[in-house]
Amino acid sequence: MRIGNRDFDLENKAYIMGILNVTPDSFSDGGKWVEMDKALKHVEDMIKDGASIIDIGGESTRPGYIKVSEEEETARIVPYIERIKKEFDIPVSVDTYKAAVAENAIKSGVDMINDIWGFKADSRMAAVAAKYDVPCCIMHNRDVEARPYTNYIDDVLNDLKGSINIGLSAGVKRDKMITDPGIGFAKTLEENLMLMNHLDELKRLGCPILLGTSRKSMIGLTLNLPATERLEGTIATTVFGIMKGCSIIRVHDVKENYRALTMTKAMLNA
Repeated sequence: MRIGNRDFDLENKAYIMGILNVTPDSFSDGGKWVEMDKALKHVEDMIKDGASIIDIGGESTRPGYIKVSEEEETARIVPYIERIKKEFDIPVSVDTYKAAVAENAIKSGVDMINDIWGFKADSRMAAVAAKYDVPCCIMHNRDVEARPYTNYIDDVLNDLKGSINIGLSAGVKRDKMITDPGIGFAKTLEENLMLMNHLDELKRLGCPILLGTSRKSMIGLTLNLPATERLEGTIATTVFGIMKGCSIIRVHDVKENYRALTMTKAMLNA
C-alpha cells in the first residue's frame, strides 16, 4: 500500500505508527505536546526510534471526552501537520471522524485518514477519502444504544464489513482500506480480551489490520495499573497482535514497541 511517498508491505511486514496528540485532554498524554517545539522534538524522537507513520489527533476520544467543533479541531492540527511535513520525510495520518477536518488535513499535507467511526459518524468521510485517493483506517465502533452484541466476533466483522461497503460505494478502493478492531471502544474488558484473541478473524475481510491498544483501559484493568504504568502490557499486546497478523501497531512508546515488533517478526520469519 502506498501511504504518502512510501510503499508499505502490509502483507509481509509490520510497522509502528507513533501517536502525536495535540489535545489538552487525552487520557495518557493530554497537553504534553501542545507546544510546537516539544511536539516537533517528539516527532523527531519517534522517527529515530522506529516510527514509520505519525498519527496526529486534535480531539480526545477517551471515555467522557469533550467534543470540539470542526473549526477548532482543524485549527489545532493544521499548524503541526504543516511543520511536520516541512521538517520530516514521513507519512502523516490524521486521527479524526469529521470529513471537513480530514479534508483540511489532507490539503495541509496529510497522507492517510484514521477514522474511529469507520465512515459511519460523518456521511461525507468516505467521499473525502475517495476524492483524494488516500488510504483510510476504518475502526470498529458502536453507539451505546447499539452496543449489545448477538454473536460478538461475527457482529464485529459484520460492522466492519458495513464500513468497507460504505467506502466501496463512495469510490474508495478496497486496497486503500485498513481495518482496526477498535480495542477499548464500545466493548467490555472481557470483549476486548476476546477480540484480541480472535484478531486473525479480521483477515477474512481482506484488508490489512491496524492495532491500537497503547496504554488502554484493557491493560489497566487487567494489570490494575494507571495509564503511566502500562508499557509492559502494551508491549505484550503488540507482540500478540503481530503474531495474529496485524500490520500496523499504533503506540505512544515507539522505541520499546518497535524493538518488540522487530524481535517478534525475526522469530516469525526464521
